[in-house]
Amino acid sequence: MPLFPYFRTRHLSLSVAVALLLAGCQKELVPAASLSPTTDIPITTQLSADPTAETTIMPYRTRVDQTMNEVIGQAPEAIDRGIIESPLGNFVADLSRSQTMAVYGKPIDMGAMTNGGLRNPIDKGPITVGDVFEMMPFENEMLVLTLSGATVKEMFDFAARTKILFVANASYTLRNSQAESISIGGKPFDINKTYTLAISDYLANGGDSMGFLKNALKVEKIGLLARDAIMKEIKQRTAQGQPVVAQKDGRVKVLN
Repeated sequence: MPLFPYFRTRHLSLSVAVALLLAGCQKELVPAASLSPTTDIPITTQLSADPTAETTIMPYRTRVDQTMNEVIGQAPEAIDRGIIESPLGNFVADLSRSQTMAVYGKPIDMGAMTNGGLRNPIDKGPITVGDVFEMMPFENEMLVLTLSGATVKEMFDFAARTKILFVANASYTLRNSQAESISIGGKPFDINKTYTLAISDYLANGGDSMGFLKNALKVEKIGLLARDAIMKEIKQRTAQGQPVVAQKDGRVKVLN
């Protein structure tokens, strides 16, 4: 299984440190000589591994493989990515709210996640720790934002315009790239109210062109990583004897 193949301009994942460690890059590299074009050596699968390097790397590789290959859940069907509304987007947005709320200890109105933050789908079959790292290879932290009604409206307008934002505990009608009939927690959206949102620090700080979230009235850290929230959700379902399933549920109604 390839280890953490995806990276964005976000906080670097712990996997970067692991990769450097496995590559034996703990010491500063100081070039001893310059290579001329005639000394270029093509790297192919026929190139033998260095025995000394392999001996050094093996304990770390074994430990990482054991951790990454741990099965933490089962998916009877693939949970796919997509835009507007997708099973994976709904799944992560929902658990972002519920897992953050469990740590926060108070109700949270909404949770949110963008399509770009989910790099891999969850394939049908066993779900491993490595699968979660490949889906979410970022060291993002969950935050609780308190937003004005005006900022919440901007968020739904952004979701309707870009079609990349998934929102938990809310619904709206998408017409001509605009959000209409917004509902939060089963109640009509009130622009004169404030609302709370569970979201990653990357997005809260304006990532994925969501600069309007920097206008939050209040920002609260709770000490929960986004990836850990995903693993907690999967492990809890498994402990309860439940499979990991997700689907579109009609939270976005599309009208042409």
